[in-house]
Amino acid sequence: MPVHRPRLPLGRILEMNLGFLGLQFSFGLQQGNMGPIYSYLGANEAQLPLLQLAGPMTGLLIQPLIGAMSDRTAGRWGRRTPYFLLGALLCCIGLFTMPLSSSILMAASLLWLLDAGNNITMEPYRAYVSDRLDPAQRQFGFLSQSAFTGLAQMLAFLTPAILVGLGMNQDWVDAHHIPYTVRVVFSIGAVLSLSTIVWSIWRVPELPLSDDERAEILGRPRGFGATLMEIVDAIRTMPRAMRKLGLMSLFQWFGMSGYWTYAVYAMGRTIYHTADPQTSAFHSAVLTNGEVAAFYNAVAFLGAFGMVPLARRIGPGPLHALALVCGGLGMIALPMVQAKALLFVPAIGVGLAWGSIMGNPYTILTSSIPSARTGVYMGIFNMMIVIPMLVFALLMSRLDLGFVSIGFDVYHRALNNDPRAMLRLCGACLIVAGMAVAWVEEGRARPAPMKATVA
Repeated sequence: MPVHRPRLPLGRILEMNLGFLGLQFSFGLQQGNMGPIYSYLGANEAQLPLLQLAGPMTGLLIQPLIGAMSDRTAGRWGRRTPYFLLGALLCCIGLFTMPLSSSILMAASLLWLLDAGNNITMEPYRAYVSDRLDPAQRQFGFLSQSAFTGLAQMLAFLTPAILVGLGMNQDWVDAHHIPYTVRVVFSIGAVLSLSTIVWSIWRVPELPLSDDERAEILGRPRGFGATLMEIVDAIRTMPRAMRKLGLMSLFQWFGMSGYWTYAVYAMGRTIYHTADPQTSAFHSAVLTNGEVAAFYNAVAFLGAFGMVPLARRIGPGPLHALALVCGGLGMIALPMVQAKALLFVPAIGVGLAWGSIMGNPYTILTSSIPSARTGVYMGIFNMMIVIPMLVFALLMSRLDLGFVSIGFDVYHRALNNDPRAMLRLCGACLIVAGMAVAWVEEGRARPAPMKATVA
């Protein structure tokens, strides 16, 4: 029988999603700073995609497993809460220590720890929204997560510029060329990542399992092997709408990966005329990228709420397709801009796409998957996010490990080491993703039922 989920006031829905503020602040710090941190430590631009493999690899390995495990958890602390707390603690440790990196190897190792924490938290958190909310409230639940994503990443990108505005020297660096602004903002992120998760689960705890739910969970086969077989079976019986979303995800996340990795380097070329990460001009490019990213995340924050009535009217699928096309056009236009102030115009399109990415696909997904498998299907859907990131890393980059070389080095061979060409390619990928999601009829608005008339 369906589980009764009491309707929550809008304030409580916002509180239950507050943990996304800390979680996405952490992701924003990674997007804005990991490339420059690697560059400060001596990496070249062509190595960056492979050096950032921690995110997609941990997502590929951890999220489906944690999602399936949380579906099978029936302890006193709830199904999802233990994973929230463990992930938030690992994330907190990773954020505190990352700016202290003294080598590329140390930074890469800490990134694995940080991404493991983020990924342990992520999919149980999305499943928690589906578990806790009445189906009629899930659209607002997921779009409020999208709004918190925009707000958190806006703050993460903007804080270094605020610190400089308050008098901190942007060129004040440690012995390994990492600016102290990075150290301060990562410490802020460490506090937020743990405190906001704790607040959310304290204020809006999970619903207790019904007797039927508990019996069903306890009746499942136990052990690691059974969990893996659950993932395999879920992939085999994946709903049709989820399969269709896979094509969209391939182009969508390929494009976003390239944008996040190379936007700062494109701005360095076009606005500050530098490719040298050890210069003050490059520090300025990092701050400018942060300001632009903060702006597009503000657009995402506001746009997510504005999308709620539009999604009800035309459906989350067509709305997402339109937002992706706007984002693609913005990415194509950004390398053409020669003045800092004009960078914010194409960023509007990127913000609309990002606001939609974090909400509308999940609305389509949760309407098509069985509630008993929400966790595992959320984890599998994340595989559709991280596999395009792996493809991006392997195609664009090349890393020589001495005994073996990894990657195809398309960034050098086809794009001539030009981050501006990369952004144009990413924009084209988002437009193709928009065309793909328009094909998913499950995301379209359904016509209202005809009212019977009495003769």
